[in-house]
Amino acid sequence: MKRIFTVLFLLSFSFSGWAQNVGLPDFTELVEKQGSAVVNISTSQVVRGGGRGAPFPFDDDDPMSEFFRRFFPQMPGTPSVPREFQTHSLGSGFIISTDGYILTNAHVIDSADEILVRLTDKREFKANVIGADKRTDVALIRIDAKNLPAVSFGDPNSLKVGEWVVAIGSPFGFDNSVTAGIVSAKGRSLPQENYVPFIQTDVAVNPGNSGGPLFNLKGEVIGINSQIYSRSGGFMGISFAIPIDVALDIQSQLRAKGKVTRGRIGVIIQEVSKDLAETFGLPRAQGAIVNDVEKGSPADKAGIESGDVILKFGGRPIGSSSDLPRIVAATRPGTKVAVQIWRNGATKELTIVVGEIREEKTASTNGKKQRDVEQASNRLGLVVSEPTVDQRRRLGIDSGLIIESVRKNATYADLRPGDVILTIIVRGENTDIKNVEQFNRILNKLDKSTNFTLLVKRGEMRHFITIKGLP
Repeated sequence: MKRIFTVLFLLSFSFSGWAQNVGLPDFTELVEKQGSAVVNISTSQVVRGGGRGAPFPFDDDDPMSEFFRRFFPQMPGTPSVPREFQTHSLGSGFIISTDGYILTNAHVIDSADEILVRLTDKREFKANVIGADKRTDVALIRIDAKNLPAVSFGDPNSLKVGEWVVAIGSPFGFDNSVTAGIVSAKGRSLPQENYVPFIQTDVAVNPGNSGGPLFNLKGEVIGINSQIYSRSGGFMGISFAIPIDVALDIQSQLRAKGKVTRGRIGVIIQEVSKDLAETFGLPRAQGAIVNDVEKGSPADKAGIESGDVILKFGGRPIGSSSDLPRIVAATRPGTKVAVQIWRNGATKELTIVVGEIREEKTASTNGKKQRDVEQASNRLGLVVSEPTVDQRRRLGIDSGLIIESVRKNATYADLRPGDVILTIIVRGENTDIKNVEQFNRILNKLDKSTNFTLLVKRGEMRHFITIKGLP
């Protein structure tokens, strides 16, 4: 026993000496200098609709919400009454200028009726939305205050995998919580996220951290904490941050124009596998294979053809197919760009004039969302759109409608933006949803008292959602 104790003591002493020799980082100075520029963001939204009884006392992103919906359905016999209730959500943000501009995630402030910002000195301010970009999940808000502490910015391109990084935010509402970890990977592509080369870390990030800053050891912001990979709703060791250079480009456009413009060339692409590279005669698996070219698009006018492999765009190499949408989107519409392609066993240079992606409406400067005149909501209070060929491929569907937004007068609050409506079931008859007109036509024929069910794809799961009556 004495021998075991001696060994343990020596191991403990050795580890202590090793830790001192390698110089494990001390984050105290970073937190003292930068913590005051990190803010807590709370939002509220009034939800109106019909239903039975009171709503569950949890936000939609709370893991307990799904538990209660599944195991405690509405009790039979509960009177159906109109209801109006207020939902709340929490997030984080950070001050980027002394006159009150703040960066956060778009999903933190999405559909909010009121945004409240709390500083570390306990002062609270109502914020106005300058603009929000759902494609990158970046939002710019502003509070009426002066002489505020502001962060400084670093270069995410100089980050190295294995480097220490620090997150400050408000997980579960605990203000200015500090967590640390390392950079796990760079340039990560996520499903349905074409425009952000995410920084992957193992920093503990939980609900409420969204929108908060990710610092390097110099105390510079190099990313915005945005997403986690989780099977439980809580942290599992994988979190993703938006590189700050991407976020700053978005915020500068939002500040200048209230919206974001992105380039497009009009091609459907796929990854170059090792087998495809051999088939095409490429020396290695690289680039993006063009599956289809939109007629009349910039790519079509430039002479790009189906079967071409795009190797470089504007002098930047395309390592994988996921690189191309990001590089093209970051190119200003109207720019002439040199494109290198692989065709018939040889490289070829083309010139393309970049077009513009049609963007969704963004939030206006007074904090209220702009009315989308082009996209009227239907009887359910939903704004829906037909997925593109690329979206259908990524979602693994043949048809359906993507929910773009849910109006405040929506009759069923459990439907969410991003859900895909696949099928409507009325009186036992299943109808696959093909387009917007067909879906709205079916809804308009239903009586107010008719109950019907929707088959909805949410992430990798499919759910049947029953809707009891229409307005």
